[in-house]
Amino acid sequence: MIAIEHLTKRYRKTVAVDDLDLVVQPGVVTGFLGPNGSGKSTTMRVIMGLDRPTRGRATINGRPYHDLRDPLREVGALLEAKAINPGRSARNHLRALAASNKIPFSRVEEVLEFVGLASVATKRVGDFSLGMGQRLGIAAALLGDPGILLFDEPVNGLDPEGIRWIRDLFRSLAAEGRTVFVSSHLMSEMAVTADQIIVIGKGHLITQGSVDDLTAAAKGSVTVRGSDRDRLERALRAAGATVEVANDDALRVGGLTAEAVGQLAFDQGVALFELTPERASLEEVYMALTAGAVEYGSGTS
Repeated sequence: MIAIEHLTKRYRKTVAVDDLDLVVQPGVVTGFLGPNGSGKSTTMRVIMGLDRPTRGRATINGRPYHDLRDPLREVGALLEAKAINPGRSARNHLRALAASNKIPFSRVEEVLEFVGLASVATKRVGDFSLGMGQRLGIAAALLGDPGILLFDEPVNGLDPEGIRWIRDLFRSLAAEGRTVFVSSHLMSEMAVTADQIIVIGKGHLITQGSVDDLTAAAKGSVTVRGSDRDRLERALRAAGATVEVANDDALRVGGLTAEAVGQLAFDQGVALFELTPERASLEEVYMALTAGAVEYGSGTS
C-alpha cells in the first residue's frame, strides 16, 4: 500500500503539490490523472525518495522509501525510461541493478524474456526505440518481483500490441494482490485498464473513485433520431441543450435526460425512431473535473 499524508512540495516559489492526501490500495489498478503541471510526477518522485517533501510524507507499506532495506524487492518503478546509461546493453543495465540489490542474474534473463527483449539483450540501450526503452524500464521495475509498482506514462512509444500487453500485465499484477499505480494522459486506456481513479489538479486532490462511479455520477448525452430533425433541433436548443448532428442524421444531445428529450419530441409532434441515453466517458468526466485546474491550456484562433 502507498499512503500520502498532507504532502506538500515547493520548488522555491512554485507549489507543485499542496497538502495532498491519498491512499493507493493493493489488488487493483489505480489510475493517476491530472493536467500537465498538476503534480503527478512530483508525487511519484516523492514516493520513490527522489524528491524530499517540504511537508508531510509518503510511505510504502508504512515506511519512507529511504528506510526500505531491499527497495527493488518491495517497490518497482518506471518514471523515466531514458534515464539509463546509453552505452550499456540492456542485460548489463539490469545486471547492475540486480547486483546492487542481491538479485540473482537468472532473474535478469527472466524479465528480459518476459518483456520481449531477450533477442536484443546485448544491444546498446542508446540505440533502443522509445517503445523498447519503455519495455526495458518495465523489466527493471519487475526485476525484484516487488509487491508495489509505479508507472509514469508507461505506454509512451508502444504499438497497439504493446499497449494491450501492458494492459494485461497491470491486470495480472493487481490480480496477484500487488499495488499498481499508473499515471497516464490516455483517458481511453485508463477507462479500460484502471479499477480506481485518482484525479489531481494544481497539486490538490479533485476526486477519487471507481471508473463506474465517476462516470455514473456524470451527465452523459442522448442520441435521438426523429421524423423532423430540424424542428427537434430547434426545440432542443431552445430548451438549453447542446446539440451536435451525427453522421447518420441523428442528434447528440447534452444537458437533458432521455426522458426530457422524449417528452420534448412528443410536445413538438416529432415521431422518434431512436432515443438512446449514453453514459459519460471517462474523458468527458475528466475534462469537466479539471476544467479549472489546467495550467498550460491551448489558445483558440
